[in-house]
Order: sequence, then structure tokens, then C-alpha cells
Amino acid sequence: MHLFSDEFLLREMKIRLFTLPNLITLGNLLCGAMAIVAALVYRDLTMAFWLIVAAAVCDFFDGMVARLMGISGPLGVQLDSLADDISFGLAPSAVLYVLFGLTNRGELPEWVGCTVFLFAAFAALRLAKFNIDEEQHTEFRGLPTPAATLYVVALGWSVEQGGLMANLNPWGVLITAWVLAALMVSNIPMFSLKFKGFGWRGNELRYLFMAFSLFLLLVFEVESFLLIIGAYIAFSTTLAEINRSKS
Repeated sequence: MHLFSDEFLLREMKIRLFTLPNLITLGNLLCGAMAIVAALVYRDLTMAFWLIVAAAVCDFFDGMVARLMGISGPLGVQLDSLADDISFGLAPSAVLYVLFGLTNRGELPEWVGCTVFLFAAFAALRLAKFNIDEEQHTEFRGLPTPAATLYVVALGWSVEQGGLMANLNPWGVLITAWVLAALMVSNIPMFSLKFKGFGWRGNELRYLFMAFSLFLLLVFEVESFLLIIGAYIAFSTTLAEINRSKS
């Protein structure tokens, strides 16, 4: 009887592995894996940017599809974190490592560039903490990994395309990696962009920030992510300080 139960549970688990939300999550992971190859093997930071954007789109929709289909569960939660650790932990660290090599003209030893992988380590800590932290349902504690990642890959795109950050130096790359890593594991409250329905009430901040982001996107295109994420961090930290002072 016990053997029959184990076989039944195993069969049920196999059937539930390949749900539509899980396939979307795997799309996130595969895009992240290909972004790592694009960065480390081909040194193509533009391709890495678009692959990670695709990963972020998959990350946005997998949970939504799971809720709409009524099949969300612990398996999806764990798979989502594993995929995010590849796409929003290891992949941006690979971009930072290539950026360090591109901007370093012998000023710093090559091994120093390996410290950018602190980003990947702290992203893993951030994701693990998020899964067990009951305080992050209405707002985030620390910078979300997708936001930190979008900043990194937009930085890579800007350097490669000769944009606003074309003159970035290796210290700029290192400081970016270290600061973003620290922000991910910080306890700074960061407002969530998860909408509570579609009404204005209760979503005022989200709608205003989305409109502001859209404006920047239309004006600055890809490099707008540098400004959007920077504004998100600045606004969240300012709001947290105001709330702390009031309390």
C-alpha cells in the first residue's frame, strides 16, 4: 500500500511539472542561461540585455498565469526562485564581469573583477529571504533582483553602444556591483509595483511611477532603465526615511 502511494504521488508530481506557468518560468531560466553565454562567450552585451528583458517578461507573467489558472503552488514558488537566481543573479554578474574587462586598462588586477560575483551571491540570499519573509506581501524589503538586474544590463548596453555610460571605468563597475548587492539584502522598504486591482485608489503611487517610467522610456529608450531604477531606489529610500521620521 505504501509503495502504491509513493508511485501515485510521483506520477502526480510528474504530471504537474509541465504546467503552463512552469513552462513560462523555464523560459525565464533559459533566457538567463543564454544571456550568460552571450556575455561570457560572445561578449555581446546587447544580446544579453534583450535576453534578460525576455527573462523579466517571463518572470512577470508566470505568476499571473498561475493565479488565473488556479494552479499556483509550492513547486512553482521554488522553481521561480531557481530560475530567478540564474536570470537575475548569475547572468547580470556575467555582464558585470565582462564590463570590468572592457573598462579595465590595466588599472586593477584581473582577479579583482571576480568580486562582481558578490552580486550573484547576494541575489541568492535575497531570493531565499523573500520566500520566507512574511513582511514582503505589500512592499519589498531591499531592492528586488529584477530591478537590480535591469540596471546592470542597461549599463552594459550603454557602454557597448557608446551611450551615456561609455566612459565608465573599472571602479564604476565594481562600485555598481557592490552597492546593488548591498541594496538587495538591505531592509530598506521598497514600494511594490503589484497593483491592487485596476482602480486609482490604493494604486496612486504605482500609476504615477509607471507614467514617469513610460515618459523616460520614450525619451531615453534603453538607457532609461538606468534612470528608472535609480529613481525607484531614490524615491523608496526617501519615502522610507520620511515614514521613519514620522513614526
